[in-house]
Order: sequence, then C-alpha cells, then structure tokens
Amino acid sequence: MRSELFSADNLEKESAQPGLRLQNSKMLKVELSGEVMARRGAMVAYQGQVQFQALGAGGVGKWLKSKVTGEGVPIMKMTGRGDVFLANEAQDIYLIDLEGTDALSINGANVLAFESTLQYDIKFVQGMGMLSSAGLFNCVFTGTGRIAITSDGTPVVIQVDQPTYADPQAAICWSASLQTGYHRADQLGLGTLIGRTTGEAFTMSFAGQGFVVVQPSEKSAGLGGHGGGQQAGGGGVLGGLLGN
Repeated sequence: MRSELFSADNLEKESAQPGLRLQNSKMLKVELSGEVMARRGAMVAYQGQVQFQALGAGGVGKWLKSKVTGEGVPIMKMTGRGDVFLANEAQDIYLIDLEGTDALSINGANVLAFESTLQYDIKFVQGMGMLSSAGLFNCVFTGTGRIAITSDGTPVVIQVDQPTYADPQAAICWSASLQTGYHRADQLGLGTLIGRTTGEAFTMSFAGQGFVVVQPSEKSAGLGGHGGGQQAGGGGVLGGLLGN
C-alpha cells in the first residue's frame, strides 16, 4: 500500500524518555510512566496499560468554585505505562517547561495536560471583580515540570515592559508576576471594538515586567467559560477547563 499518509512525518514518534512531547503541531504524545493530568475528553488514542480516572470537583477540591458558579471543573488522571495521544479541536499545541523559579498564569480553556510534579491552583484574576462574564479565575502553575497548552492559531508573545492590553478571550497565558486589571472599553476610547465574539465591552490590562501570550482568535471560552464559549460546549468555570 502506498500513500503520502505513510510518510515519516506522520509516523508515531518514539523517544527513550517518558514525558510530554509533540507528535505534531496539533497532537500531544504522552509517553506515560507514572502519572500525568490531562484535560478530560482530550484523549484521541492510546496504547499500553493505562488507567483513566475522572476527577471532578469532589475529587480535587482546589477546582471547586461553587460559591460563584455551583459547578466543578472535571479533569482526568492518567496512570500506568503506555502512550497516550491528546488533542483539542485541532488547535496548535505548545510545550512549556517550568523550572521552579517562575510561575505561569494560564487561561483554563488553554490547558491540555501537565506533569503531576507541578503545583497548581485556581485563583481570582487580579482586578477582575465582577465586571465581565469573560471570567473570574485562572490556573496558576508553579514548581518544576512540563505543561502543554493550546492556541487557536499561531500566537504572539508580547514582552510587557509598558502598559499592555488584550482581549480577555484571546489572552492564553502570562507571567504570574504581572499586575492585571479589567477596564471598560469605552474608558479606553475603544467603544464596542473589544469582545467581538461575546459582545462584551471589556479589555484586560497587564503591567510590570514579563510576557503575555495572545492567540489570534476569540473562540476560547475565556477565563470563566461563559458567553459564546459556553455555547460551544466549554461550560463551567475556566472555560470548561479539562472538559465536561
């Protein structure tokens, strides 16, 4: 049988070391030897002896924000030995290695998988208050380990060395040391030019020293999983982080 489908670019990539690696730009391969956390429902194929355990709000208390939404955020724990392939709506995937000296704040809708050596928590986004249904929480990761995030298209990494603004649904992640805030677009002279997807008139600000990563799309459910993202199946806190 002959086909370009069977070219070397499409064959499964092998590695001698376990961990998170890119199979291609839109698919993550987890060479599992132990435990990895992943977005529930993101598995597209696997081989070997792998157990999948769904962890809802009752199983992982730190994901529970019932006082705000009454909903938990289900994730899954993958344990065993084998190869697991993960993807999310053919979005681009990027790997980030945290080295113990930095912290990363990530829009929950853009988290695909992460190593269990990382510490993580859900925190209020500074300056958010109750201004917008774009969201209230973000995932903050610290420690040492690798995390895989998704982007709806090729993102831009903006160095924050002056006041910086972004649509809250387009901001994927940023340095946790940055000061964040939310502003009505009309206060910045933008009128209704912000929040094209949901019709929200808010923009997010970043100050300090660090970076913010912005995707070229507002399809993400945003920080809180409301509005257009929820209609698309995100649902729940954090833009349906780790699925339903």
